[in-house]
Amino acid sequence: MPKATAVWLVENTTLSFKQIADFCKLHELEIKGIADGDVAVGIKAYNPILAGQLTREEIDDCSNDPQKALKLSNKNEEVVVVSKERKKVKYTPLSKRKDRPDSILWLTKNFPQLSDGQIAKLVGSTKGTVLSIRNRTVWNFSSLTARDPVILGLCSQVQFDKAIQKADRRVLREKKLKEKELKSIEKDKRDTNEQSQ
Repeated sequence: MPKATAVWLVENTTLSFKQIADFCKLHELEIKGIADGDVAVGIKAYNPILAGQLTREEIDDCSNDPQKALKLSNKNEEVVVVSKERKKVKYTPLSKRKDRPDSILWLTKNFPQLSDGQIAKLVGSTKGTVLSIRNRTVWNFSSLTARDPVILGLCSQVQFDKAIQKADRRVLREKKLKEKELKSIEKDKRDTNEQSQ
């Protein structure tokens, strides 16, 4: 996906057009067209850092030295993206807002342990929208396509992982609480049986 990668690099870095063109194997004028908004209109940006193709350090080094060429990362290990979480609600561009329902569908299908509030917070939606998609009562449910919110850029991998861990801990707590309640009910039954005899 060279054009999608080029779109991301143009939007999110200060690399020169030549560096981006060489890395994506595109013409320099094509990169200029992407920056001007004439080329690759409607193509979703593809993050090469999340994909493990580049590192943030490599991009920073090349941004500081326009003569240096970007090198494809050969690491097969897991890529960790470190980002400072924002306290206030982030602005989602109009072009990405239509991706929210698709992301909600993907999250409800693949991670049912996430609460409606967690999903709403991750993708920047409301609990009501999440509930209507979970219950399949949203007006355009048949036209939704399940898609990963991290790839769509609605949340970071770090935020996503934290939400999953938090949901898993909550499910484990609820399970332990249920087991404790069942044991106390069984104990009460045994006590009443012993008293009746």
